[in-house]
Amino acid sequence: MAKKTQVFKCDSCGSVVEVLRGSDCDPSCCGKTMAALAENSTDAAKEKHVPVIEAKGDGLLVHVGSVAHPMEADHFIEWIELLVPGADGEVAASYRTFLKPGDKPEAFFPVKAAKAWAREHCNKHGLWKAQQ
Repeated sequence: MAKKTQVFKCDSCGSVVEVLRGSDCDPSCCGKTMAALAENSTDAAKEKHVPVIEAKGDGLLVHVGSVAHPMEADHFIEWIELLVPGADGEVAASYRTFLKPGDKPEAFFPVKAAKAWAREHCNKHGLWKAQQ
């Protein structure tokens, strides 16, 4: 069962998708059911993957890791996403920035929120999350 905002990856071609509306089935690609990605939140490798959310002026800055994540051609953060809950606790808004090798592993979102979650996807080590 695919849930809203859940992220899936194709084991064959590497495509990554995020569910916008939940359903009773999981997405498929290349003729196979896609694998749901676990949202990791603890990094034993020098804290290079867990997003860090910081209030900055008129928004939120999300940087990846307490030690900057590498942004090399073969190992980099593909995207950073900020999820803001509504009064019911469900995701009410989401914001995403796509990155490429050479970029800083961070994104600024001009959003004021008392509570938010951040996720990022590393091309080698998968999906990571943190809560503000």
